[in-house]
Amino acid sequence: MKNPLLLLIILTISGWIPAGFGQNQEIMTVGGPIPANQMGRSLIHEHLLVDFIGADKITATRWDRSAVVEKVRPFVAALPALKIQTLVSCTPAYLGRDPELLRHLSEQTGIQILTNTGYYGAVDNAYLPAHAFSSSAETLAGIWTDEWKNGIGQTGIKPGFIKIGVNSGSLSELHQKLILAAALTHKQTGLTIASHTGPFLPAKQQVALLKANDVHPSAFIWVHAQNEPNKENYSSLAAEGAWISLDGIQPSNLQEYLEKLRYLKEQGWLEQVLISHDAGWYRPGEEDGGDFRDFSTISTQFIPLLLKNGFTEEDINQLLVKNPANAFSVRKRAYTGN
Repeated sequence: MKNPLLLLIILTISGWIPAGFGQNQEIMTVGGPIPANQMGRSLIHEHLLVDFIGADKITATRWDRSAVVEKVRPFVAALPALKIQTLVSCTPAYLGRDPELLRHLSEQTGIQILTNTGYYGAVDNAYLPAHAFSSSAETLAGIWTDEWKNGIGQTGIKPGFIKIGVNSGSLSELHQKLILAAALTHKQTGLTIASHTGPFLPAKQQVALLKANDVHPSAFIWVHAQNEPNKENYSSLAAEGAWISLDGIQPSNLQEYLEKLRYLKEQGWLEQVLISHDAGWYRPGEEDGGDFRDFSTISTQFIPLLLKNGFTEEDINQLLVKNPANAFSVRKRAYTGN
């Protein structure tokens, strides 16, 4: 759609952007709720710790939290100088999610951090707990909703979004259950669904399942959309209201991301795009947590590249401030078929 004003009017009428958005909306951080308009410039897909040992082997004893804080804190503490105020931690349960670690880092650095609820079925279900295979979608949604109502474990820390993951092909029955559980959780909590997806086919199928269960596509973030080679498919799901997340920015691929963003801007979809690095992270089992990729590329290299290629400061503000606040604000988004 070429007319951004017309797009805004249509989406507001449809309920995707509530009238007066930003005035009463909240973001849930590990330190508690904040007004959406205080989220500031945000990195919406990063990691501070990830453990790939597998759901059947992972325990919190695999890492020393104080050692992780010592290693990771300088990278988080560097964010204010890059004008970043909020970091969204996308590490899910059974892959190293540690809300208390995130709270310590937030308190020590002043950076607002979000954690998540949900289960990750990508990589052929290696990171799904055993009960996820036999439990109903309703049971899974009950577990995830309880984390929203009562906090994760005994921490009192509430999730700021739902993180799930699916394989890159057509959705399996198990992965359909995950998206259904996410839909049910969204309807109870208003949390946004961020799904590790990649190609267009499973993204399209997930959006269809959400609509069939009365959840508006604007509650869905198509994670790793950069892995879809046909840019026209971005327009297809953006037209439905979904978020297009291009979240693997690093020095070696800046031109590729520039072209994707240029297309989305030309088509009038910049208001539905999210960008990040998918960087980090501390790796339990590796010496000193392994190599840690910092979170600086967008601020130091990609923004200057965008500004040299027809993007404006307002575009940057849209991508890094307005869109994250809109995407992660806690609100129920119903699909009525209109």
